[in-house]
Amino acid sequence: MAENSEYAEQTTAGASGEPNAGSADTDAVMSPARVIRIGAMVRALLDEVRQATLDERSRERLAEIYEQSLRALSEVVSPDLADELRSFSLPFQEGVVPSEAELRVAQAQLLGWLEGLFQGIQATLFAQRMASNAQLEQLRGRGLPQPPGAQQAPGAYL
Repeated sequence: MAENSEYAEQTTAGASGEPNAGSADTDAVMSPARVIRIGAMVRALLDEVRQATLDERSRERLAEIYEQSLRALSEVVSPDLADELRSFSLPFQEGVVPSEAELRVAQAQLLGWLEGLFQGIQATLFAQRMASNAQLEQLRGRGLPQPPGAQQAPGAYL
């Protein structure tokens, strides 16, 4: 069981793309599926905002959704990533309805941050796969038995 949680920590990364050093407090995503759902929602909202003229009530609602998205994301990422997210997010003034342009910028900025996070995770997974392949090749070089169906080197005895 500890092996699975260790693997989960190693397969998450932040926007930097650097793998975890085993600490859950640095650049970790605790719930990748939730992050993906929020990202899909933000993308859909941004597309919708681009195509529609928003009245005051819809801008208020969109600002609420934006704030909820930030809170939800902050709950499922490491404290380091949550701090980074807060530093990039646009705070709306209390009691003032944001303009369409402000909402578009805020949503696009959030979407860009999420895409960077996804790319960092992908880069980490790729780097881990490459490291695993290198370890496997190193083990094969030591003369350990090859998996069934693998080709033997020329001149190998049966």
